[in-house]
Amino acid sequence: MTDSSEPDWEYAPLHIPADVTRLNAAAQLSLQAEFGGWELARVVKYMDGTRRVTLRRKRTKTSVPLPGLSA
Repeated sequence: MTDSSEPDWEYAPLHIPADVTRLNAAAQLSLQAEFGGWELARVVKYMDGTRRVTLRRKRTKTSVPLPGLSA
């Protein structure tokens, strides 16, 4: 399903618990963007306060670890 004009993307799903504040989540995601080359692709906030975040970045030939949030 990839078009030759579109770059290949790598996706990383994250689950952010309800007890993580918006400020802390934003700080963690900013670090992933700054040092891992990730960008925000999608955020879904559920009624219980949890969030499902999808990050994406252009696929590279070097292996860089996937992001993770530590509580």
